[in-house]
Amino acid sequence: MSAAPPPVRLDAEPIPHRIGLIALATDMTTEMDYALALTPRGIAVHTTRIPFANPVTPETLAAMGPDLTAAAALILPGETLDAVVYSCTSASVVIGDVAVREAIAAGKPGAEPITPISAGFAALRALGARRITLVTPYTAETTRPMAECFAAGGFDLAGVTSLGLTDDRAMARISHNSIVEAARAAVAPGSEALFFACTAVRAAEVIDRIEAAIGIPAVSANHATAWAALRACGDQGAAGPGRLMTLPMGRS
Repeated sequence: MSAAPPPVRLDAEPIPHRIGLIALATDMTTEMDYALALTPRGIAVHTTRIPFANPVTPETLAAMGPDLTAAAALILPGETLDAVVYSCTSASVVIGDVAVREAIAAGKPGAEPITPISAGFAALRALGARRITLVTPYTAETTRPMAECFAAGGFDLAGVTSLGLTDDRAMARISHNSIVEAARAAVAPGSEALFFACTAVRAAEVIDRIEAAIGIPAVSANHATAWAALRACGDQGAAGPGRLMTLPMGRS
């Protein structure tokens, strides 16, 4: 007869801090950005996907709204999370940032709901930036409500640039050099920071290059949500490049 196995002991949690990520079906960027910013800090990222079909228009973005609560609920059912991030800047505007966060909270109670808009506003305020330049990869039609959202949030838009793309898979393929050059060309005189919208754009990987090129702080969608997720997990350390990553949440 074989010997009895030793008793199995379970840790309270396999990893102390965990966040959920609601990524678009077409997203090729966010998970990689989070792997670079969050995983080295001991934060687990658990992803679910939400249906989305290109092109990126206000209508296709709004179509994700009814699926948000169910998507949040799919992430580790019965387990706690520090935060849940919805990784779409433009849909957070079109659906409504408050509505998005309420939908996430309904699906995952107790987890802090984070969007690129809520995180982006907090990031810009932490930097003390009120007059900003906004850059998006979208068409003017999709950029317009985002510019209005930033203005309604109390920011003075010194400049707004739209790159004119309609497919988020193409947005994910914008080269690093093109991202830096787009920021350099867009930044308006008197701007205190630049915000590069869209979680598909790989700006977080070159945020230090952008800041060096424009001479002011830069924030991208994924850069902001990663920072907000870190702070939601109680991590106040400098977790990567960029001025933002040195700052605590809530600084005015």
